Amino acid sequence: MAERGAVGLLSLLCLTFLSTAAKHADKGSAALPFSPFWFTVEPQDVLAVRGNSALLNCSAHSDAATPARVEWKKDGTFMSLVSDERRHILPDGSLFFTHVVHSKHNKPDEGTYQCVATIDNLGSISSRTARLAVAGMPRFASQPSPATVRLGDSQVMACEVNADLVPFARWEKDRQPLEPSGRLLQLPSGALVISNASEADAGLYRCLVENVGSSKASDEAQLQTTPETGEDRKPEFLVQPVPVAKVAGSSVLLPCVATGYPAPHIRWMLGDKPLEESDGRLELLAGGSLQIYNLTEEDGGVYTCVAEGSNGTVEAQAQLTIQVPPQFVKRPANIYAHESMDIVFECEVSGSPAPTVKWVKNGDAVIPSDYFKIIKEHNLQVLGLVKSDEGFYQCLAENSAGNIQSSAQLIILDHGSGGAAGPAGPTPSAPRDVVASLVSTRFIKLTWRPPAEPHGDDLTYSVFYSQEGTSRERVVNTSRPGEMQVTIQNLMPDTKYRFRVVAHNSNGQGESSTALKVATQAEVQVPGPAPNLQAVSYTPTSVALSWDKPLTGNGEILTYKLYYTDKSGGNEQDVDIDGQSYTMTGLKKNTEYSFRVVANNKHGPGVSTEDVTVRTLSDVPSAPPQNLTLEVQNSKSIMLRWQPPPLSGQNGEITGYKIRYRKGPRRSETAETTGGTQLFKLIDGLERGTEYSFRVSAVTVNGTGPATEWTTAETFESDLDESRVPDQPSSLHVRPLVNSIVVSWTPPENQDIVVRGYTIGYGIGSPHAQTIKVDYKQRYYTIENLDPSSHYVITLKAFNNLGEGIPVYESAITRPQSVPDPTPMMPPVGVQASVLSHDTIKVTWADNSLPKNQKITDNRYYTVRWKTNIPANTKVKMANTTSLNHMVTGLKPNTLYEFSVMVTKGRRTSTWSMTAQGTTFETIPSSSPKDVTVVSKENKPRTIIVNWQPPSEANGKITGYIIYYSTDVNAEVHDWVIEPVVGNRLTHQIQELTLDTTYYFKIQARNSKGMGPMSEAVHFRTPKTSNLPPKPGPPGNQHPQDSGTPLGGGGGDSYMLVIVITIAVGAFIIIVVVVGAFLCTRRTTSHQKKKRAASKSSNGSHKYKGNSKDLKPPDLWIHHERLELKPMDKSPEPNPVMTETPIPRTSQDITPADSGLESNPHLQQRRNSYRGLESEDSMSTLAGRRGMRPKMMMPFDAQPPQPVISAHPIHSLDNHHHHYHMGSLASPTRSYLYHQGGGHPRSHACVTPLSHLDRVDSTESVRNTPSSEPLPPPTASSQASCPSEIMADPEGSYHGSTTTEEEASYSSNLPPHRSAHPHAHAHPLKSFAVPAIPASGHPSYESPALPSTPLLAQTGPPTHPHVVKTASIGTLGRTRTPMVVNVPNAPDVPETSKMLEDVDSSYEPDELTEEMAHLEGLMKDLNAITTAP
Repeated sequence: MAERGAVGLLSLLCLTFLSTAAKHADKGSAALPFSPFWFTVEPQDVLAVRGNSALLNCSAHSDAATPARVEWKKDGTFMSLVSDERRHILPDGSLFFTHVVHSKHNKPDEGTYQCVATIDNLGSISSRTARLAVAGMPRFASQPSPATVRLGDSQVMACEVNADLVPFARWEKDRQPLEPSGRLLQLPSGALVISNASEADAGLYRCLVENVGSSKASDEAQLQTTPETGEDRKPEFLVQPVPVAKVAGSSVLLPCVATGYPAPHIRWMLGDKPLEESDGRLELLAGGSLQIYNLTEEDGGVYTCVAEGSNGTVEAQAQLTIQVPPQFVKRPANIYAHESMDIVFECEVSGSPAPTVKWVKNGDAVIPSDYFKIIKEHNLQVLGLVKSDEGFYQCLAENSAGNIQSSAQLIILDHGSGGAAGPAGPTPSAPRDVVASLVSTRFIKLTWRPPAEPHGDDLTYSVFYSQEGTSRERVVNTSRPGEMQVTIQNLMPDTKYRFRVVAHNSNGQGESSTALKVATQAEVQVPGPAPNLQAVSYTPTSVALSWDKPLTGNGEILTYKLYYTDKSGGNEQDVDIDGQSYTMTGLKKNTEYSFRVVANNKHGPGVSTEDVTVRTLSDVPSAPPQNLTLEVQNSKSIMLRWQPPPLSGQNGEITGYKIRYRKGPRRSETAETTGGTQLFKLIDGLERGTEYSFRVSAVTVNGTGPATEWTTAETFESDLDESRVPDQPSSLHVRPLVNSIVVSWTPPENQDIVVRGYTIGYGIGSPHAQTIKVDYKQRYYTIENLDPSSHYVITLKAFNNLGEGIPVYESAITRPQSVPDPTPMMPPVGVQASVLSHDTIKVTWADNSLPKNQKITDNRYYTVRWKTNIPANTKVKMANTTSLNHMVTGLKPNTLYEFSVMVTKGRRTSTWSMTAQGTTFETIPSSSPKDVTVVSKENKPRTIIVNWQPPSEANGKITGYIIYYSTDVNAEVHDWVIEPVVGNRLTHQIQELTLDTTYYFKIQARNSKGMGPMSEAVHFRTPKTSNLPPKPGPPGNQHPQDSGTPLGGGGGDSYMLVIVITIAVGAFIIIVVVVGAFLCTRRTTSHQKKKRAASKSSNGSHKYKGNSKDLKPPDLWIHHERLELKPMDKSPEPNPVMTETPIPRTSQDITPADSGLESNPHLQQRRNSYRGLESEDSMSTLAGRRGMRPKMMMPFDAQPPQPVISAHPIHSLDNHHHHYHMGSLASPTRSYLYHQGGGHPRSHACVTPLSHLDRVDSTESVRNTPSSEPLPPPTASSQASCPSEIMADPEGSYHGSTTTEEEASYSSNLPPHRSAHPHAHAHPLKSFAVPAIPASGHPSYESPALPSTPLLAQTGPPTHPHVVKTASIGTLGRTRTPMVVNVPNAPDVPETSKMLEDVDSSYEPDELTEEMAHLEGLMKDLNAITTAP
């Protein structure tokens, strides 16, 4: 209570201080904030009905004191609605029409509407525009007429109505509504399509237009059906698709109806790509019309409807245009500015067609002028701001698909606003001697002297200038401090300007200089543009230019400068000319150039002429065509293909190509020509089996260019077949040499199939290593650069344009350089990699060169090589063996390896075999997390953030981390506080730490196999105070209220006095609350003291988040009779979700991975999990974490070196039978459990319920430390900690079993079993005893014994009881889901012999009295600790 009262008082004082500081802060801001002002609802297009009501919605939002006033515009003009009884504005701003008026000659309501919202003294904004259309009287442009349809054919019943009334049209048959179906379809025009007609379709049809104020029906028409005659009728269209434009996101129906017999099949194409019904967007309706849903821009294009019949095909095309409404890519932003500044409102839009953009200021259109300019396509630039420019500027974008608007506010600041209420010091006086040192036609250079009273160094200057007769003033600032000159650009010639200069120092803007009036020079001093500039090309490389003398100028023209640019990508160049004409030579042929002329007089260059563009004349090509190829088609024709000359060598538009060819060595040539874009030519009418030579040249209007080199080809002797691949070559012969093989062959026996060449493949042991293609005329080839004494396999295939034929194989052994060896070595086959563990893979293979029994009788050996499959790691390891398998050890865990084998016999070695791959199993991390850093959380000094990086050797996927921290770096590992982190997060928060304390942090990583080593300890010291950082000053003067000063300036004596008084009152209240709490605490009953003492003694060394707050202390020995009556079956669901994880901090600890324990590879393969629910920004509190070691003489605390079992599950066990028990334990007890069954006690462990660790099968084993003293004997009462069991099979599934009737019921508040007594039935505490659970009720599974170090102490044969320590902790009134623990048989260790020998010893009454007295002393000590200030 005392602590809670103190915290509440401090919170109140902090809030009082912060509110005072905020009031001071508000006094410093003078700039007006931007006013939120926008449309919540904007009007949309409406189709109204004559005589009915109509509504155009509009509503604006603002934070202004007065609501916005809404007005309406119709066709750009404000509407006067004061005396209008038919139209009025609703309270929310919407425009309501009581009844719409519309007639042939009077249409007052139809038009474009826009609402304008205005806030006085702030500005106006305009909405998007909306069109109000009035549905006209239904009129039928065409009506259904009597028709006859053949059964199975299609028919169209016409009904054309006004375009705006099509949605209201429907059809009736025999005066009954006609529902659309798969055969019946209403087209966008209103017409009805009947496909696959049947006799039931005969009847009277009419169309109606309804729901538009008045209904109208068309004439009725009779549809008759007749049987199909069976005569062929060519396909023809009844309805064809028409061009249509649609908005993206909508749907479209492209009609296509065809008739004919047999019934034509209709398909669609987009461009040249066939369309199929797919993904629900495309659908064929009524046999042929195409429905497209959810249109996108990609759907636009030319659609072709193809009606195919057995007796003909017809096509119809239509363009689908997709329109995209305007969308903002960049919206205009609010701007603060000072007067005389230049600003730019940016606005970028997209849409199709491209939107048009206009700007509006306070509801009125912005008209471009000298000061309002549209730049960069859509941006608005405002020059020389004045106060009246304030308001709302809107960018309105519109295209045929819609329109949008976006607004931004401009606020003009007064000079000095936005800072403190008044200047902090003197500002400069006016700059002196402002003069115009250089005056030109379009710029003026100003210079001045510094002010007489600068009041500071590094002055900057602003030059304000305005055109005479205007109120707008613009500003230019100097580029660097101390600069006292500036050049004003972009002025108008012969115009008077007014200039003034202002200096700025650190205190602000100073006085303005007196205005200086200067006029720019008249521009007539320099020559004007030269008139009548003409450029004519007379040759392919020259252009003749001429011009006249400028009409304006001051003095004689000295020279002309001619500028010219190659428009294909060159830079502008110039040449000086004395006269008024010039011929430019050395230009590129058929290239476009631009020319301009500037005249120069004594005053300098004048005004340039406009650009004149001319193209040089074309010429004959200067380069031949490229890539000429010949392809023999048959015995009488050859196909030629080529590419155009390079662009630089075309010299004009290619009008055609000339082909010259001749037969054999003859000189007489034949010529053929092609069109300009045709790049191939078939030359036919040739003689059989004759060689022809060809060359090609390009042609322009100027003549023929150079030709290609002669290229030859020979026609076939006979017309050959190329509808199939060639047959196998009839023979293949090889002649091996030392480093080469000569291959010769004969063509396929079937000479009627075209052979265009041969493919030769070769390689050692495989013919696919290298491939060579040769001409069809060739009959031999020499394969070079081969290895001596190597066995090569060679394949030969004939090919044509259809593909490659059947191969023929041959093998050859290259000759040796020394003594030949007749038997080459073949690589091993059937290589397999079997993964055995995290670092071992067994590689096996077979050797085809051995006998069938695979026995090795010679001196051959095998070399195994392996490497990881990581591209960056090219390191290869090898090992030799004389058997057909090899065990590769020392591999990295969780790594993919690649293995291959070769055989060596004497000096002969085979190639490497095919590779086999294997991935090693995971194992516990072998390195600790790295880069561990601890930082304090901003504004929360009692909270720290721990950051780290994953371990470099994770050996598997990281599933979690455990953070250890302590104030004593030399403390035992089990005395450190632990924090679990689930998943692969790399940061964790820990809060409620003690201030001004040094903490040490270590981190362990966890994967599916267990925990890795701890990182090195990292220390961090928490801040000294929890208040805001104090203002620097002498020690001893800092108070929580002194952490800042008022923003308005330095605090006075009165302000300090208020602070001192506030602190004194707060301190007095704190003292009173603490004293009261102390007195209340002293009155705590002995019953409460014992409960607190029991709580503290039961809290182990490892405490988790919230442990001390949420766990009520058990009452030890006092009220155990009540504990017997609380049933255990009120536990929550089997797997409750808990946000806390109470884990006992005892001498048993989560075993670090570096403890050197062996692990079982078979158990390592089991899937492990580390599951839990932890918030993204998980935190922990330190309250009560550093629990004191209890003075009670309990087995765990009295014997720290005793064998301990990890609070996490263990599966690397030495016994063959492991029993899994999960008890709902909530008592913070530690007990020895014995279950008598058949004379042989069986071990049972009831462990701490963990919400974060539901089931974790790790490779951690029980730590074994020698015991220096015998353990106290266990009693039957120690069985009381296992009221119920839950079995876990090896696959990790849970099987719950309920408590038997013979078992006692327990509350969650079991006492510590300190006084374990063998004669518990005679002891006063016998109510804690529980009948032993029969051994037959304990499921088990087989597990091989592991070669690990001794675990739990045990003497005698294996039939002795398994002595197991359990540690549990929980909360009153609820049961946590227990965690499965594998309990090992205790190995033989002499240290535990005394414990088993003392089983039959008795506990005398005087010893019990002594222990009770000791427990009472313990509670007194804990009470003193609790009440200590």
